Amino acid sequence: MASPLVECVPNFSEGRDPATIGAIHAAIVGVPGVKLLDVQSDAAHNRSVFTFVAPPQAAADAAFAAMRVATARIDLTKHSGEHPRMGATDVVPFVPVTAVTMDECVALARKLGERAGKELGIPVFLYARAAQRSERVLLPDVRKGEFEGMRGRMLEPDFGPDRVHPTAGATAIGARPFLVAYNVYLDTPDVSIAKDIAKQIRTSSGGLPAVQASGFEVQGLAQVSMNLLDIDITPPATVFQAIKALAVKRGVDVMKSEIVGLIPERAVIRAASAVLQVPDAAEHLLEAKIRAAEGPSLDGWIDELAGGSPVPGGGSAAALAGTLAAALVAMVARLTIGRKAYADAQGRATEILAEAERLRGELRRLVDEDALAYMAVSQAYKIPKDDPTRARVVDDALVGAARTPAEVAKRAARVLILAKEIEQIGNKNAVSDARVAGLLARTAIEGAVENIKVNVAAMGDPTTGRDLLEEADRLRGS
Repeated sequence: MASPLVECVPNFSEGRDPATIGAIHAAIVGVPGVKLLDVQSDAAHNRSVFTFVAPPQAAADAAFAAMRVATARIDLTKHSGEHPRMGATDVVPFVPVTAVTMDECVALARKLGERAGKELGIPVFLYARAAQRSERVLLPDVRKGEFEGMRGRMLEPDFGPDRVHPTAGATAIGARPFLVAYNVYLDTPDVSIAKDIAKQIRTSSGGLPAVQASGFEVQGLAQVSMNLLDIDITPPATVFQAIKALAVKRGVDVMKSEIVGLIPERAVIRAASAVLQVPDAAEHLLEAKIRAAEGPSLDGWIDELAGGSPVPGGGSAAALAGTLAAALVAMVARLTIGRKAYADAQGRATEILAEAERLRGELRRLVDEDALAYMAVSQAYKIPKDDPTRARVVDDALVGAARTPAEVAKRAARVLILAKEIEQIGNKNAVSDARVAGLLARTAIEGAVENIKVNVAAMGDPTTGRDLLEEADRLRGS
């Protein structure tokens, strides 16, 4: 079961000062559990867009930490740029990624809004799916008048004071599906053409659905700047073709387009499918097949381990400890082989390397096998209690679940012996690594034995697992 994960894409009204952008960066990554995926800063728009993912509470904490920095460092009375803005932290959207609902993101937005209003003294407007008023669903409606237009009037925010912060303005916080910020540059400096095209394609003017668009001059070129609110309704490829057709009618062409922040890969794949006329292009992606074959990343696996599901659990963790121990033994052996100072140990170090690599592969396989064995036990327990076969099926599954950690313990015990040996004969500069390998191997043995015991204890007939317990005790004493 995947761990809850939220995407957060805060936009800050600073795209020119590296020190401020760096301070915001440090505030975000300083929150445990946060993975910063992308930062894009634009001097013309004078705006920076950060994209990160994290468990829900960590995402809210990171957003608040960044807002606090932006409030202290960004002065909108001295700010200018092409992009509309009303706040130092202009907008903070939360997007559900895995094991999180939109309603949970709405609750997260409201919680952050209340905190920012109280602790930072910033008026906060809830927008998109978090909006509590229909006229605040769309961000341009919330931001109308921008910072300068808001300064002289009373506001009715969802949280915080009824006047803009004197330097940090106001902030919109919300929850929404994936949004793609997408810009198309025309080969003309005539911004009136970009504005006219933007008017024709945006939803509010009767254009394409789920598209917000404006026209700007950026770096001497007319730019159609857009937010694509739902790429499954109107994908970027459709928008691009529409803009290109409208531009050609006006005697200009498209110079280039750009994505600000990140985009779900399905949008790019669909665009390629449309251009190449290959409907099933996604099924032929080499990298996707490699990712599927390799399984989850280490960070992903650790997130799963920390999640609320019992799989993976302690047995898999014990197997991973053994895998790491074998990897360290292999490393010390490699640091020994070929070194003149250890000429007498070359032969044995080479043998240790080969065995450590074999054990590493076997223990890594057992990481996954332990999880599968536990799943078999879970399925067995789902058999109705009045089924006469239930007791036998459960015991058989428990035996299987005990045998896997027994295999872990056997291999980890062998790794422990190799770790002790390579510590004695191997490269003295890597003695600590060999000792850590020994500690990890010992942990793998102890963890595996605990898993054997708990599975045997759950059997209807504990004598079934007696041999496994005796073997476990022998390995623990080795």
